Amino acid sequence: MSAAPHTPKRLREQTVESVDGTRLAVREAGPEGAPAILCLHGWSQHGLCWQKQLQGGLTARFRVIAPDLRGHGASDKPREPSAYDHSAPWAGDVAALIETLGLHRPILVGWSMGGWAIADYLRVHGAGALGGVVTIGTVPRIGAAAPPELMARRRPEVTAEGMYSANHLAEIDAAIAFAKAMMASPPSKRDLAFLTGLMMHCPPGVRRPCRTRSEDWREAWAGLDRPALIIQGAAERVCFAEQAEELADTIPNAQLETYPGCGHMAFWERPDRFEADLAAFSDRVQSEALA
Repeated sequence: MSAAPHTPKRLREQTVESVDGTRLAVREAGPEGAPAILCLHGWSQHGLCWQKQLQGGLTARFRVIAPDLRGHGASDKPREPSAYDHSAPWAGDVAALIETLGLHRPILVGWSMGGWAIADYLRVHGAGALGGVVTIGTVPRIGAAAPPELMARRRPEVTAEGMYSANHLAEIDAAIAFAKAMMASPPSKRDLAFLTGLMMHCPPGVRRPCRTRSEDWREAWAGLDRPALIIQGAAERVCFAEQAEELADTIPNAQLETYPGCGHMAFWERPDRFEADLAAFSDRVQSEALA
């Protein structure tokens, strides 16, 4: 069973400097020589959204690493939109994390926008340094490149326009609504406060260029020659089933797993199943590498 998300546990912390000098805050748990799982969080979130994985049973066998992405959490927050609105910065961050932390063929886990960062990395660097890829609620194309009929289905709590606002009341109301929309069932008061609080470490001026990109990563995903696991919540309101299916169809030999009763945060809503699936996937990647 996973530990409670707020159980105190000492994590190893350090800072990794990216190619453009942006400093990334990193937390990790588990044996340093164990197979590495690098977890990349979603838009306007924080590395501590992986708290259940950092404190759970995965850390007995795996090195679980959860950075704050640029502009988020305790990482540097460049003010220029050009630090966020194209592939190079995100690809550079992932490459810096892999190199600086000495990760040998890590499993990259990307939740939502974290999956975009993986696609950026694949576009720039390819998959040669990776063991495998897991995505949760990730889409293969965004902005003007996304299917307009799907974008029209997004509800106001998901588009979350208020989270770009300098009006703090509008910002907080929108963040609370977005936190609720990410899960299939209403979160507890404590979980809602925790997840909303994590979001408030990302300034509105960072949120906009991160989320309003227009990108079609299908070519990058089609070139992925490593094992891939795509996880989709059956009750998703942020990433629609058609988008997960398109991603699964794009990546060669990808495995698509749908979690009943889950929304956008399968790793939070069903941590036991998620961690079992992730451990099995990592074991398969390791065994295939040795074959």
